[in-house]
Amino acid sequence: MQHAGGDEMTVERERFVEQIQSNGYAILPGILPHGTLATIKQDLEAAIVKEEEYRVAKNVGSHNGMVLLCSLYGGSLVEVLGLETLMQPFDWVLGDGCIIYAYTSSSMPPNGANYSARVHVDCPRLIPGYITNMGATILLDDFTEENGATWFLPESHTRMDAPPDTEFYARAKRVVAPAGSVFYFNARLWHAGGSNRTDRWRHALTVNMCRSYMKQRIDIPRAMAHFDHRAFPARVRQKLGFLAQPPSSYDEYYAPPELRTFTQSHE
Repeated sequence: MQHAGGDEMTVERERFVEQIQSNGYAILPGILPHGTLATIKQDLEAAIVKEEEYRVAKNVGSHNGMVLLCSLYGGSLVEVLGLETLMQPFDWVLGDGCIIYAYTSSSMPPNGANYSARVHVDCPRLIPGYITNMGATILLDDFTEENGATWFLPESHTRMDAPPDTEFYARAKRVVAPAGSVFYFNARLWHAGGSNRTDRWRHALTVNMCRSYMKQRIDIPRAMAHFDHRAFPARVRQKLGFLAQPPSSYDEYYAPPELRTFTQSHE
């Protein structure tokens, strides 16, 4: 996605919104600069190791490379959220006030698959004509059929019940695209992870964005309380939900504007 002038940007925005509304998805190339991919992958790989160590220590089972909340690991996994080319399409569909509902890894282990291989959606609610959640799978490696490119069923975002596997795989498409691309989708779109038949990890991130009045899957501001979040760019703080925290006491409710916990102007 290139930065464009006013009229060109309006056309680009209208085309993107129409694709999300009618097809349930859009694949945009070149969203992440190639110079950033190696650093993000390195930070993600380190996060995968730490996440697995936590699961072993807590005896909660392995998830084959899943990181539940990528922003907890800081570095480029937070910095990437400041990319306007990545975040702007969310605002086009959900409005400027949207915040992160979930931020996970979408990596696929060598010669295997993981929990994402089932046919599923990323949002339990279906409200006809109204999108509550929108996802974006950020490709850190090329997605190919061999390394487990995501399957998805176009126009299935209006269906409440899962399509039978026979129908799904007969009509589904694959997210076959180069690294740096982003697969944006209505979170009600039925999809499934593929199987990685190579001997290398295939790395990706997925951001699920929701309306600001909705609860996050994990309370990100509380989970990241140990960070100096005021050092983050304002745009990143807003998307992580730091500007949309309900007050927890009368003192917080009646605090002066600069000390309030809900400060964003957009719902």
